[in-house]
Amino acid sequence: MDRLSGLTAFVRTADLGSFAAAGRVLGLSASAVGKAVTNLEQQLGVRLLQRSTRSIRLTEEGRLFHERCRRVLDDLDDAQASLAQAVAMPRGRLRISVPIVTYHLLVPVLPEFVNRHPEIELDIDFNDRIVDLIEEGVDVAIRSGDLPDSRLMSRTLRPFQMLLCAAPSYLERRGVPDCPRELHGHCAIIFRFPNSGKPQNWPLTLPPDEPEFRTRTVFSCNNMEAVRGAAIGGLGIGCMPDFLVREPLRDGRLRTVLDKHIDAPGQFHIIWPSNRHLSPKVRVFVDFLSERLFSDRCEALPSAQVVA
Repeated sequence: MDRLSGLTAFVRTADLGSFAAAGRVLGLSASAVGKAVTNLEQQLGVRLLQRSTRSIRLTEEGRLFHERCRRVLDDLDDAQASLAQAVAMPRGRLRISVPIVTYHLLVPVLPEFVNRHPEIELDIDFNDRIVDLIEEGVDVAIRSGDLPDSRLMSRTLRPFQMLLCAAPSYLERRGVPDCPRELHGHCAIIFRFPNSGKPQNWPLTLPPDEPEFRTRTVFSCNNMEAVRGAAIGGLGIGCMPDFLVREPLRDGRLRTVLDKHIDAPGQFHIIWPSNRHLSPKVRVFVDFLSERLFSDRCEALPSAQVVA
């Protein structure tokens, strides 16, 4: 503890330029601060401060030591603040921005979160628009793709898989493709990215000598829910994330096709502003989503079946 007191006295003196100023901040006399620094110098065997009747300045060794001590004390302050927050009851309004499609992931698990943390009020914006968390005061967001914003912290969730799906009624009419080239002439339901308007490419792995094929777009939109509805309605083949089609695959309203030719692991990230101290409400929500989202995605999904 004596050494820590000495470090604190040294850093405050170096920051403020005098023993008296450091003493006012620390609640000590100038002589007590000076003695603590002198004891520290004796322990280290090196002079850290050059004293004169008019000023105090760092020696070269003192300058290097001050930089390291400053980081140590900052880390100690962070640790103490984090501990205080860890024992505090998470409470208050939590503003969250998530893609529309994550409704199927979040809604089933939210009652458990609310039961765990009744003092937190969830304010969720289901919107495919990319929001600026800093400018718009959003606490947490879920996003996919690259995260170039250095002002944000992130935690990666377990991956999901994109699937090509169609209704049994459609496959009865048009047949089940066994390889990508057999998609030629099939009806396609295309998702357009809301921010760019660009169509989503189907994630098919094609051999180098695979002949080019063309599908016929019969429906396109910027909402993945609508893609699923159009596929269930028998309009054609659509590409969707596995968690979105789990129920219609299980009850037979949809079938997957070309599973062996798809290589499209997707990834969601939880992101939040990179403050020095993570608030309790954000911390418990991030931990909860990391624990619960995609926890059951390992369940087997029905694959394509040849329809008689």
